Amino acid sequence: MPTLRVDQARRIALSAQGFHESKPAASVTRAHLRRLISRIQVLQLDSVSVAVRAHYAPVFSRLGPYDRDLLDRAAWSHSARSPRLLVEYWAHEAALMAVEDWPLLRWRMRGYTHGRWGTETVRKNPRLADDIVAAIAELGPSTAGQIETYLEAEPRGGKGPWWGRSDTKWVAEALWSSGVLTTATRVGFARHYDLTERVLPAEVLAREVDDAEAVRELTLRAATALGVGTEADIRDYFRLGAAQVKPALADLVAGGELEAVQIDGTPAYLHAGQKIPRVDRGTALLCPFDPLVFFRPRVERLFDFHYRIEIYTPAAKRRYGYYVWPFLLDGQLVGRVDLKADRAGDTLQVLGAFGEDGADRARVAPALAAELHTMAGWLGLGGVTVGARGDLAAALATAT
Repeated sequence: MPTLRVDQARRIALSAQGFHESKPAASVTRAHLRRLISRIQVLQLDSVSVAVRAHYAPVFSRLGPYDRDLLDRAAWSHSARSPRLLVEYWAHEAALMAVEDWPLLRWRMRGYTHGRWGTETVRKNPRLADDIVAAIAELGPSTAGQIETYLEAEPRGGKGPWWGRSDTKWVAEALWSSGVLTTATRVGFARHYDLTERVLPAEVLAREVDDAEAVRELTLRAATALGVGTEADIRDYFRLGAAQVKPALADLVAGGELEAVQIDGTPAYLHAGQKIPRVDRGTALLCPFDPLVFFRPRVERLFDFHYRIEIYTPAAKRRYGYYVWPFLLDGQLVGRVDLKADRAGDTLQVLGAFGEDGADRARVAPALAAELHTMAGWLGLGGVTVGARGDLAAALATAT
């Protein structure tokens, strides 16, 4: 069985995620976005907006500054000239994925007939589910609040509403998880639900994929997006179960699409034909939900970088900060910064800056400063300010 060193596996991982390629010299286009999605598969969604929402960041990290309206149009608008490119679903967590991939997750939709959470509420309210579907059919794309308002205004034999207001959100989310509804658009970050058949192309909805074939394809896509990964790495990418992935991996190896390898003695799977880059490349700021770093055990194995998000940690107990971005420099994770976009102050705030053990601060600080200024410009902010917290702060402030 072929053996890879950790440094070789790390270069493969970076190349598979697009970090070995030069960023476009001209404006980022829909074609760039389509190619990136075909490579990394998912853009995870998250409600935190302290710097920029998570789904926008991986595109910036790989392609550089771009018009975020490009992604908004690809995900949440549709026209004859510019058909919808992306759709939301539970692909990793809630994520944007290619519209064409919708049928690959029908098996998950069937498992979420009563939703992912609040399932007891959904089971107790079958009539409410019917009412929500009917309301959306009448109203068009609607938020949960708009659906509630509509249903409350409907006559119900003089008895008034018979559900709790929060029940509407639970049931709408269950209908979304089961594929009856999907996201037509977002305004701010508020989801507007619509009937799936009014949003997705008929040919996509008509496509049937056997469950085992769908899991096999998702397993292959995960392995391809990773470049090389352990079974656990591959399972995490689309949140697949061990019972699903083990036979899929065996089939993919037997078919020559994946190759069983070892990374310093750890069993792993390499995408067939994947070349091993000779040099370390890739410089970018990475949001906490970037596909390169969202599976923390892999980050630690490949980059020797211990990373946890501390949003839910009390402020006094945080080691690094609320919303911390790892910094990738020439293929190595060399530091991290706690970032906040201060719109009122027209600045990208570095609330804390920290270098990794052994990192050359004199080299890291100016490179990080350059990336921060690029990010500030992309976000429409006038500059970068650096606070005093962290062992990299002084050098970064000087470089900034």
